[in-house]
Amino acid sequence: MIEAVFRTEDVPASDRFAMWHEMAAQSLVPTLARSDHEADFRAVSRVLDFGTTQVYEMTYPSLRSRRTAAMIRRSDPETYCLSLARRGVTQMTQFDRQTTAGSADMVFYDNSHPYHGQIVADGTGTFDGMVLQIPKAALPLPADKLTSMVSTHLPSHDGIGALFRHHLEHLVQHASGYTTDDAARLSAVTVDLFAAVCAHHLEATATLPPETHRQVLRRRIHAFIQHNLDDPGLRPEAIAAAHQISIRHLYQLFRDQDLTVAAWIRRCRLEHCHRDLADPALRSQPIHLIAARWGFINNAHFSRAFRAAYGLSPAEHRSSCGP
Repeated sequence: MIEAVFRTEDVPASDRFAMWHEMAAQSLVPTLARSDHEADFRAVSRVLDFGTTQVYEMTYPSLRSRRTAAMIRRSDPETYCLSLARRGVTQMTQFDRQTTAGSADMVFYDNSHPYHGQIVADGTGTFDGMVLQIPKAALPLPADKLTSMVSTHLPSHDGIGALFRHHLEHLVQHASGYTTDDAARLSAVTVDLFAAVCAHHLEATATLPPETHRQVLRRRIHAFIQHNLDDPGLRPEAIAAAHQISIRHLYQLFRDQDLTVAAWIRRCRLEHCHRDLADPALRSQPIHLIAARWGFINNAHFSRAFRAAYGLSPAEHRSSCGP
């Protein structure tokens, strides 16, 4: 995976807006952009290239952008974009439809057609958001149906929208640990999850291929496991029942990951324990309480599993992280 970070503070104030404008044109698509902060445009952009898909994490002041028909004739990458606002507001007009998206809301737009966009910073003077770019050919849904979604508000506070938003957040938070093979697989998962968001919005779930359904169900199960790690009763039977599938189907979903369901749960629990034992703020908490918080009720079993995973006992790991 290719990762690049752009900071306008790396150049003189007079060059910052021009640098940002050029970077955005090369990374996403060319637009005409203006801002009331052009004299000293303070912005940071992090570009994560997963191969098929790209994710952009950006903070910058308020600005206005416009993509014209002439620009599209010169450069049409045949891509869709999904903008997610974390702080501030996104306003988008395309196909004579206008939508406004606030914090944790998403807006879908088509780079092959003209649009007007406006980014409005919050009270801190900064907009913070992410943009996902996906090739049109990668989405297994009819183009005419997707056109009806353009410049519409897609909530992500609950349901499939929230699942997808958390997936994007996880992608950018853990990008430093991905290999090239990881990036390719994560790109495929991202496309499938986004297709499920679109299908849900269009009420066209039946048109999705079986693999997309599997990917979405697998991601829902992963989220369920993460949310219930503190429950010692988190077992395959409970997970299958919560998702109204058979135990056999659950095992088949995990077969492609080279881990059993129990092994996946154990790995997730160990990762949380490993993190908490290294946290100075939790230094005073006994190891057995941290283990119990993440579902390990047998201290001996926890110590063996931790050593097998990390080559150190829990106490040794905590000591190695400083006083």
